[in-house]
This record gives sequence, structure tokens and C-alpha cells, in this order.
Amino acid sequence: MQPNFPIPFTKMSGTGNDFILIDHRTPMLAGLDVAAFARAVCRRRFSVGADGLILIEPSVTADFAWRFFNADGSIAEMCGNGARCAARFAFTKGIAPAAMRFETLAGVIAAQVTESGERPASVKLRMTTPTAVVLNQPLMVDGTTKTIHAINTGVPHAVHFVDDLAATPVFAWGRLLRDHPEFQPAGANVNFVQTLGPASLKVRTYERGVENETMACGTGAVAAALVSALLGQAVSPVAVTTSGGDRLLVHFRLIPEDTPTVTEVFLEGPAHFVYEGQLGKESLP
Repeated sequence: MQPNFPIPFTKMSGTGNDFILIDHRTPMLAGLDVAAFARAVCRRRFSVGADGLILIEPSVTADFAWRFFNADGSIAEMCGNGARCAARFAFTKGIAPAAMRFETLAGVIAAQVTESGERPASVKLRMTTPTAVVLNQPLMVDGTTKTIHAINTGVPHAVHFVDDLAATPVFAWGRLLRDHPEFQPAGANVNFVQTLGPASLKVRTYERGVENETMACGTGAVAAALVSALLGQAVSPVAVTTSGGDRLLVHFRLIPEDTPTVTEVFLEGPAHFVYEGQLGKESLP
């Protein structure tokens, strides 16, 4: 089944992660294989090209709901950078107020959009409470044992600290860890982290669904910051510099008990409009 063309869309970027957003409150893609559609329109050089497709849809419990598809057509429970773009899109299009709530597979997310004529618009997300925290796991990677930490910040993440981020083979190690038996069956995003100070990190991320290093990963930035805090190496707010050179702020409350925990987690950073256009039938194979 072919959708009715042309299909209006918006291209947005959140610290280097780029997305195709479609206002799907009127279900123009109903009956279509949306996973295949996502793979087609996210193909770089052949179509619009993006790290993911976001459909903004109606909700009876929040301001709106979203469906998020990775570039390979797989569904992700959550995406921090995509969520910030979705929030600004919804506010700008009059779908939601500046302080909003929207449904994801990871739960209902609260967001606050702040726009200023002098600075790029910023979006602050209240993230879901992290789960599945496992620190200091010795895992075999590329023939050597490495200390890996695991945490779910809406999607599962692995975190590994390195001394020289620029020299780290992110693609090779990321691919091995992404499919490591410890993280099956879902797999995990893999974050390589260099500590710059008690409130500053640099992160490179191998992202499942994209199957490569991306310029940024919002939930990965949160994972890196929270693991650092749980290890006693960081204090809130943590500034996380992404591969693309942009910066995200991760706010949280650390409860220093015998087993430390983190609550009240927020991700803050810019969300940019790149362009708007219309998908024609030749954008699909």
C-alpha cells in the first residue's frame, strides 16, 4: 500500500542526532509498513536521511504520543535527543504547551521548552527513573577483559570509561558490546566516556538501530553521567560533550546510601529546526 503523497515533514537535529518528524495526528500512513517506510526515508543519499523517524500522534492521557523508529526500522522505547526535538516540534506547531507531557514506550515524559530570540531554543526533559543498574562488570571485549557498567535510562546502555577517547575504537568495540551475551536479547547502546572533571564528561556512542557511532545520544549522555555519579566521580549537573562537539546538561539527585541511587533525572539541551519539505513517491524505493 502506498501513502498519499506528498507527505509533509520536518527535519530536526538534537546535538547532531537528526530526525524526520511527521505530524501523524491524522494517520496518513495507516495500513503502511511503517518500519519499511522508516528504513526508506532514513537512507542517506537515497532519501531524506536521518538517525530516526518520529511520528507525532494523538493521546488520551497526555498532550500527544510518539512512535519512534530507528534508521533500520526497529522501534526504540526512548531517545533523549529525539524527545527534545519532538517537544520543540509539538510546541512550535501548537500541538502542546511549553510545559508538556507525552507518551513513549518508556513511559510518560515531561518536557519544558524555552525559546529566546538571543539563544537557540532549549528543551529540558524529565527522564524516567533509571533501572537495571549493574556496576563494574568484567566482560571480555576484543580479547581483553574490560570493566563495563550497565544502566537503563529509557533504553539499555553499556558504559565504559577510557583514558583517551579519541584513540578508542568505538565502532569495533561498540559492535562487540552491543551484541554481547550479557545484553541479549535486546542489545544495548554503548558509551565510551572520558572524565574531564567532577562535572564534565566527553562521550562517544555506538547506537543500536543505527549500528554505528552517532554524533550524540541523549539517553547515552544520561547513562554516562549517572554511572559517573554512582561511582562517586561526578556531581550534578554534569556537562556532557558529544561526538559532534555540542553539550548536554544532565541534572539529577544522588541519594548517597549504602547502595547509592539517583532520582529526579533531567536532560537539557538544544533542539534545532533544519528544514521543512514534502516527501514524494520517489523518496521510497
